[in-house]
Amino acid sequence: MQKAEKMKELRVFAQEIRVEALKTIGSLGFGHVGGSMSVVEALAVLYGSVMKVDPKNPRWEDRDWCVMSKGHAGPAMYATLGLKGFYPLEQAYTLNQPHTNFPSHTDRTKTPGVDLTTGSLGQGMSTATGAALANKVDGRTNHVFVFVGDGECDEGQVWEAAQFAAHYKLDNLVCFVDSNKRQLDGSVDDIMSHGKGIGAKFDAFGWNVIDVADGNDVEQVYDAVEAAYQVTGKPTCIVLNTIKGKGCTFAEPSGAHSSQPSKEQWDEAIAFAEAELAKVKAQ
Repeated sequence: MQKAEKMKELRVFAQEIRVEALKTIGSLGFGHVGGSMSVVEALAVLYGSVMKVDPKNPRWEDRDWCVMSKGHAGPAMYATLGLKGFYPLEQAYTLNQPHTNFPSHTDRTKTPGVDLTTGSLGQGMSTATGAALANKVDGRTNHVFVFVGDGECDEGQVWEAAQFAAHYKLDNLVCFVDSNKRQLDGSVDDIMSHGKGIGAKFDAFGWNVIDVADGNDVEQVYDAVEAAYQVTGKPTCIVLNTIKGKGCTFAEPSGAHSSQPSKEQWDEAIAFAEAELAKVKAQ
């Protein structure tokens, strides 16, 4: 397959994830739209082209792992896994309701395809690092991908894991930093500035660092992952410069962390996302 054709497939997949994530959150009427929308393209690249997974065998030992440390982006993960055939899409429309298998934060004991339970910020970075070490000790050649938020990087646990991963030369670990510049209480710069930048911090810990100018562009994300695969002897951090709420009519303008819009606003957002999907397919 030519690269241009592959990139179109990934753009279509990304917009399908965006539509389904909005439907999933919309089924509840409120939730973490902002941080779910900003990771859509990276998830599309991983599950649409890069990762080795088997929907019929979610616990396949040689699979690649994906850990959503910023667990509140669970709806984007649920949409992705549903589209990949891990379960019927409609099951995720029970998001965060009684007895659901789709809690607001990802849970490996409930949802097929979720590799590690997350939600306590910073924790997923540590458990993903442990998984990468365990896989390497067991002689596997798979990769572990972990998503952390730029606001989540306020947590010291992220940097303990970063130091550990570099020391043990975990070149099977790739960390995506969703650098959408906003967190729950406001802008990252106002709440807890990262100074010279998150990438500089990972570099100081001994990581290979790749900065993606547009983390909502599937081709740039794909090229970054391809570059990460060429590096040995150290883990890779891919800094995704993204837009919080990307592609959602009520969330992108404000960069809201969580949203509770009216039914009319939900309908408008989903209709707009579906129209954008039709445009991408027609290109």
